[in-house]
Amino acid sequence: MIRRLIPHPLLSITLALVWLGLVNTVTLGNLLLGTVLGLVVPIITAPYWPNRAKLSRPLIVVRYVVLVLWDIVVANVQVAWIILFKRSTDFRSRWITIPLELTSPEAITVLAGTITMTPGTVSAMLGADGRSILVHCLHTDDPDYERDRIKQRYERPLKEIFE
Repeated sequence: MIRRLIPHPLLSITLALVWLGLVNTVTLGNLLLGTVLGLVVPIITAPYWPNRAKLSRPLIVVRYVVLVLWDIVVANVQVAWIILFKRSTDFRSRWITIPLELTSPEAITVLAGTITMTPGTVSAMLGADGRSILVHCLHTDDPDYERDRIKQRYERPLKEIFE
């Protein structure tokens, strides 16, 4: 019964918190509306999640989030340095194809989002077979190093989390 009323508890909590963050005022009305949204949206969208991803090893999830947040801060500084102090003729932009070991659509989505959220890299396209992802790097001297770094730093923990 409770599973039917709250099919995605984490999504419900997240939606309510995001609503409160968007309105930027915690009042009883906003709290009630956020709760209603957090309960109604997952119920309406539940048919579109037939094979909901199972997250195993929650400590790795926490470690992954901290790692990504740290990488975002470091990459912001690196990109600022590149933009401020490198001439545009010295940029070495590259397209890199990263072969994927991930099979879960959710894990691939998180990987693509992580790559895009990290300044200096953008995930551009998933291969037609779903086995590779095309990434644009703003500046890199060694595309193979960047490919291996993304696979080790992001794909490996996601593989542990989702599979």
